[in-house]
Parts: sequence; structure tokens; C-alpha cells
Amino acid sequence: MTRVDSTKGQDGPRPRRPLPAGAAAARRRTVGVLATAVSVATTLVVAILAVHIVFVAFEANTANDIVRWFGERAHDLCWQFKDVFQPSDRKLDVAVNYGLACLVYLVGGRILVALIRRLA
Repeated sequence: MTRVDSTKGQDGPRPRRPLPAGAAAARRRTVGVLATAVSVATTLVVAILAVHIVFVAFEANTANDIVRWFGERAHDLCWQFKDVFQPSDRKLDVAVNYGLACLVYLVGGRILVALIRRLA
């Protein structure tokens, strides 16, 4: 006796059956929550990097705990972008390299959110 592949009919792949209304709604909610979480995380990372750039540009007091916290977090989040460009001016160095990291996180996050929503 030959087995018939349950995913293929006589004329090729069978179309998927639509999900029941409750399952489809649950899937949409889950995908929406995941996309929102990725968007919020990306926005927080970009905000931390941007605040650090502003603090450096306006020469904020590095002895201040808030300024130090943003600087440490930005340093951790900037990973490989810290020394892509090496201008002699510290302000320009931070603006360009950390700004590049901001741009990569922002674009990458938006692409990831779009993919999550599309694959749903």
C-alpha cells in the first residue's frame, strides 16, 4: 500500500486551510505583541544612544550619575561602532560613531518589525 503525502494532492501542494476565527485572532495578537516589543526595545536603544550623544555634545558633567549611566549603557550598546571613524575631536567622534549605531539600530529594528508582521 502506498502512502499519500498529506500536504500534497493530485495536482501539487494543497492550499492551507484557514485558521478558525479565534486562532487567527490569537495569532494576530501574538504577532502584534512581538512586533511592539521589538519596536519598543529598538526605540529605547536609540534613545539611550541619542541622549549620550547630546550629553557629550553639550559637555554634561560626567561625575553625575545619570550622565554616567547613559554613557555606560551607550558604550555597551555601541559595540563595533565605537571606532569606525576616528576624528580627533571627541564630540565629533561620539556624534558620528554613536550616531551610526543609532541609525543601524533604527533601520534594523524597523526591518525586523516589518518582517515579523509580514510573516504572520
